[in-house]
Amino acid sequence: MLVAMLVSATVVGGCKEDKPEQEVVLSTISFDMERFAVEAAAGEYAIGYTIENEVQGAELNAKTSVDWIESVEVSDDSITISVTQNEAREPRFAEIELNYAGTRFALHVEQYESSRRYDLFAMYNDADIPYRIPSIAVTQDGTLLCVADYRHSRTDIGVTPYGRIDLHINRSYDNGITWEGVTTLINGKGEGSEDFMHVGFGDPCIVADRESNRVLMMSCAGNVSYQNGTRDNHQCIARFYSEDGGRTWSEPEDIAESIYSQFDDCAYGPVKSMFVASGKIHQSRHVKVGEYWRLYCAVLVRNKSGVAMNYALYSDDFGGSWKVVGNLLDPPVLNSADEPKIEELPNGNLLISSRWQGGRYYNIFEFTDIENVKGTWYGQIFSGHGNDGVCAEDNSTNGEVLLIPAVRKSDGQRVDVLLQSVPLGPGRSNVGIYYKVLSSAADYDRPSVVAANWEGVYQVTELNSAYSTMVLQHDLRIGFLWEDTTYCSGGGGYGGYTIAYECFPLERITDGKYMVAADAIGR
Repeated sequence: MLVAMLVSATVVGGCKEDKPEQEVVLSTISFDMERFAVEAAAGEYAIGYTIENEVQGAELNAKTSVDWIESVEVSDDSITISVTQNEAREPRFAEIELNYAGTRFALHVEQYESSRRYDLFAMYNDADIPYRIPSIAVTQDGTLLCVADYRHSRTDIGVTPYGRIDLHINRSYDNGITWEGVTTLINGKGEGSEDFMHVGFGDPCIVADRESNRVLMMSCAGNVSYQNGTRDNHQCIARFYSEDGGRTWSEPEDIAESIYSQFDDCAYGPVKSMFVASGKIHQSRHVKVGEYWRLYCAVLVRNKSGVAMNYALYSDDFGGSWKVVGNLLDPPVLNSADEPKIEELPNGNLLISSRWQGGRYYNIFEFTDIENVKGTWYGQIFSGHGNDGVCAEDNSTNGEVLLIPAVRKSDGQRVDVLLQSVPLGPGRSNVGIYYKVLSSAADYDRPSVVAANWEGVYQVTELNSAYSTMVLQHDLRIGFLWEDTTYCSGGGGYGGYTIAYECFPLERITDGKYMVAADAIGR
């Protein structure tokens, strides 16, 4: 893939001596890309050029001394280079020296670093116990923690009576270059369980505190499905803590009652069932209360009439207690609600993103008092084909929403880039990442603005693929975790997938237009 933008060559050498009696007009060269950036794979790449103020009989010549550019060829309208594969984990840079009519120019070339996929939780054949539901976090020292369901039951929590599901974990201490290997975080006990909660654990979501070694994980648990839950017989919301950066974990606690009870006396309650959406829990960049920065997560709820609704929750004690954001009678997504994700906008307002057939629903909570969590939701807006939004053709599948502090490379302006992952389709296939630049407050002041006119999309896989999640790593790459049918069909749907990891520079996702800001970590 070639990055298509506009760039101009820079003069690096002298010119013909001017005669005093006549004006000399210098030739200039312009290119049809702002930045000549090529993939890590070996191959040929071309950049078009035009010459202004041509000199009769003059030819453009090109050469370079770097060994990873094997050849440089010049035609009437393009320069073609042949490059070797970049095996390194860092980009390579080169300069091609151009000479035209005695004037020398420099064309700068960048080759992306190699991007290595790792099958962190592999399902090699259809007889294997399947994996599902990726979640990811990065600790304060940069460790990557990835957790997934290991489904002995081959289905969701509670769909099969006494269905056992374990949670497995894999860690990387070097920004995803190497991985520790799969270990068990907790075993479900299935039919052997002495209590309801330990039958199975699934759909994990996770966050690591940016200023300590504490990590919080929550998951569904128990022996009843979300669809069949009632106020008196519903899934547990299991809470786990690690005090050592995700190496060891506490025994799970069920915190469901403290959240369910908040709905008991409202018009939608008592609610029948709920669960916290999988993937990442968001830690605020704007609000710190006491020892911790605030946490946000999002839940899918079935109200007393069985209608699906989304709500946002917040915690000011690192998951010790959770409260609903906003008015219980004003859910951010109603009726057309499904699994949601949550992210902060640059001004601290909340963005909820909810899966739906063909795209996503977005809504924004505008704070009037951010410290005391007061404000209002604007109203849900669909993002899809009709408004050039996030398109998930013929599927409804959860993905991740992530805001990245960035720099626009063309002019150095500070911006924010919003990312949303979904299967591009048709159906659950071709997982990719949409991007949208937020240059000013006007780009995110209403859900209708956020939902429309996404700038582009990067396709991660060509395989059948489903859920995905992502984080910003400490090396300023996007760590991406997703489900696909790498080795076998896995049964799809409830069945299972291989869960793969890859990391990308933001440039690769955004066609070379934006890079992660150097001070993005912790912002």
